[in-house]
Amino acid sequence: MLAIERRNQILEQLQREKRVVVSELSAFFGVSEETIRRDLEKLSEDGFVVKTYGGAVLNEDNVVDMPFVIRKNTNVAEKQIIGKLIAGMINDGEQIVMDASSTVAGTARYLKAKSNLTIVTNSVEILIEMSDVSGFNVISTGGVLKEGTLSLTGAQVDRSYASYNVDTAVFSCKGIDVNSGITDSNETNAYIKQTLLSSARRKVLAIDHTKFGKTALVRICALKDITHVVTDVKPSDEWLAILSDSDITCVYPKNII
Repeated sequence: MLAIERRNQILEQLQREKRVVVSELSAFFGVSEETIRRDLEKLSEDGFVVKTYGGAVLNEDNVVDMPFVIRKNTNVAEKQIIGKLIAGMINDGEQIVMDASSTVAGTARYLKAKSNLTIVTNSVEILIEMSDVSGFNVISTGGVLKEGTLSLTGAQVDRSYASYNVDTAVFSCKGIDVNSGITDSNETNAYIKQTLLSSARRKVLAIDHTKFGKTALVRICALKDITHVVTDVKPSDEWLAILSDSDITCVYPKNII
């Protein structure tokens, strides 16, 4: 196994369990503890983990996005639920902008049953997913490919999103909080999402239940600036009241408590 493959598996475990132990990783991968320590050192240098005595914990304050392959394989069932719900909100013939988050990328496959959609995106994953669909108008924003993320970034992305007027924007975030609003891990992502939102009449935030009450580094927008929240389970009564007071429609699977 290559070192990068091993580190990606360590990151996947950290995403699930939030902590890892050197001795356990050493036994699992069949390598020395010193090799695992070097892996954790590299992940620490990249900002993904905080080293602890005998192991490491996930860096919850990380301002660097996890590699897309890690995010894509995290909370898969939750993302499938969210994707199906969003697809149910989209009508044939709609014009949509979609960000490059793994949650939104997971929605793309469920849109393929629709007809005559226009999709504008900076997500390479969505462009690939839609490459075999006929009758759709799929538009790339252009831009610079960001390493490890399958997303396009840069001034071209902002110019492209700003030039469209669409029905629906679909985006995700790292946290939603009453006081901080909608937040993300870094300034580049947040600015792209601000521009994306400005082009749409309906603004749909796609988040799993773990994002409620969380705050990340950079503010995308206030609660009042979105129109819908789509999530995988019913939020608390407190959050439902907060969203209702902000004139936000909350969409969740009604048969899941």
